[in-house]
Amino acid sequence: MERPSWAPQGIDLSVPSVSRIYDFYLGGSHNFEADREAARRAIEIMPGLPKIMQANRAFMRRAVRHAAESGITQFLDIGSGIPTFGNVHEVAQEVSPGARVLYVDNDPVAVAHSRAVLEGNDSAAIVAADLRKPREILSSPEAGRLLDLDRPVALLLVAVLHFMRDADEPLKAVTELREALAPGSMLILTHASTEGGPTTPQQGDRVQGVYQRATSPLVMRSRSEVEEFFEGFELVEPGLVSMPNWRPDTPADQKDPVVYSGFAGVGRKA
Repeated sequence: MERPSWAPQGIDLSVPSVSRIYDFYLGGSHNFEADREAARRAIEIMPGLPKIMQANRAFMRRAVRHAAESGITQFLDIGSGIPTFGNVHEVAQEVSPGARVLYVDNDPVAVAHSRAVLEGNDSAAIVAADLRKPREILSSPEAGRLLDLDRPVALLLVAVLHFMRDADEPLKAVTELREALAPGSMLILTHASTEGGPTTPQQGDRVQGVYQRATSPLVMRSRSEVEEFFEGFELVEPGLVSMPNWRPDTPADQKDPVVYSGFAGVGRKA
C-alpha cells in the first residue's frame, strides 16, 4: 500500500481509524482505503451517517460561538480529529480574536495534519494525548502555554466519549477534567445513542460491529448515561437534546429524521 506524503511513519494503514472514518464522512481526503471501507459498511447500515456528522459539526460551531459570546476565551477540544472547515479556533477567534485553543487527539494523522494547519497560529496548538489520561493533557507544555486553569475554559468532548468503553472509565476522565476547571467553565458534549431518534438498537449494534475492527470501539449510551457526564455542570437551555434542536440558527427544518440521532448539550460549572 502506497503511503501518502502526509501519513506519519509507523501507523498501520490497514487498521481503520475513527478520526479518519469521520474525515471520510465529512468529505475529507485524509483517509485510507481501510477507513473508507469501514465507513462504507457503516453507511450501508445507517445511510444517514454523513448527515449525522454534519449535524454534529454544526452543533459544535453553535456551542463554541455561544461559549465565546458568553465571555470564554479558552477552549480545550479533546478528540479534535482531522481539521476540516469551521474548526474551533476559527469559530472562537471570529467572536473573540484573542481566543486560545488547545486541540488534543491520539491519532497520528490528526495530530500531523493539525500541526500543519495551525502553523503560525500562536493562539492554537495540538497535543498528542489521550482522553483516558487527563493529567497528561493538562500538564503538557502546550496546555501550560495556552490555558490558564484559574479562568473559565470551554471543554469540548464532541463525538469522543462514545469511543471509550465503560472499562476505560470515561466518567472518571470527565470528572478529573471538571475538577481541574475554574467555575464558569463549560462542557460541550455530543454522544451517539439509539435512544430518542430513528436509529434502531439493531442498527446501532451492527454499526458498533463495524467499529470493533477500528482503532476504538463505538459504544452507544442511553440518555440517562449521557446525562451523568454533566454531573457538576448545570445544563444550559434547552438541556440535553438532539443536535439540531440545540439552539438552531434557524427553525429546525431538517427533513431527514436521522439527524435527530444522539444527544448534545452544554453545561456550565457553578
